Amino acid sequence: MRIPRIAPSEITPEEVFLNRRSLLGGALAVAASQMVPASESAGPDSGQLTFTRNAKLSVTEAPTKYDDITHYNNFYEFGTDKESPAREARSFRPSPWSVTIDGEAEVKGKFTLEDILKANPLEERIYRLRCVEAWSMVVPWVGFPLSALLARFKPTSKAKYVAFTTLFAPARMPGQQANVLPWPYVEGLRIDEAMNPLTLMVVGLYGKTLPNQDGAPFRLIVPWKYGFKSIKSIVKISFVERQPPTTWNIVAPDEYGFYANVNPDVDHPRWSQATERKIGGSFLNSRQKTLPFNGYAEQVASLYTGMDLRRYF
Repeated sequence: MRIPRIAPSEITPEEVFLNRRSLLGGALAVAASQMVPASESAGPDSGQLTFTRNAKLSVTEAPTKYDDITHYNNFYEFGTDKESPAREARSFRPSPWSVTIDGEAEVKGKFTLEDILKANPLEERIYRLRCVEAWSMVVPWVGFPLSALLARFKPTSKAKYVAFTTLFAPARMPGQQANVLPWPYVEGLRIDEAMNPLTLMVVGLYGKTLPNQDGAPFRLIVPWKYGFKSIKSIVKISFVERQPPTTWNIVAPDEYGFYANVNPDVDHPRWSQATERKIGGSFLNSRQKTLPFNGYAEQVASLYTGMDLRRYF
């Protein structure tokens, strides 16, 4: 199955009113050790989180504006246009939420999001986000390391990969009513990629609960890979022995590989990956060179020693 070509808009979308969000539950309040300074909060009705800042794993670049992060999105469950998710996800209710853990693990079952979060203190990390359509952002995510989740559920020696599944609910996610992708959306990582300290499970951005259009209430961020690897609205995590299927690799294997490492030397068949357009910058000055592994080569290049990254793209 082939998908239509969806070109990113060059125009900043109009602001879409965001419904007031409630907290993800009392567990979020106890999941951190330091309150965000009041001067940096977004007000009492914004779903404010508490967290510590991880400067060591953050970039020093200025974050993209909140309005751009929340109004220029890839989230086909709510539409294929960049502006559609902010509009179509307004009525989505991400609570209550549960996540099923299964496969090759000692601890399995269905867990509420609050239960998962209460054992994992939240932290903020400012990460680059690079999308395969050659645009990028810098986002202050709030979450916890995926490695902490793996430690809790204790994958066995047979677990070579971690597979993720997005919620399938066409009545709540109108984009799933269209035959654009095979639903539900699925993704996967090698176990060593999942264990890397940079790999983050996210519940918020800019110190607030994650907006619906950005993958509420629970998503993955793998900053050295193209954005489509960072699956949103996760309801299932499976530990598996063989490489799991992934949505875009199923749809167009010649365009989207399993690994999806950011690589300026491997172009998409329909456009160059050598440069990227930084969202929020001026049109004339917003293009910049793409960095190998999105600038995280020092932390992750060793994961792929000896691999032909043109073949395993």
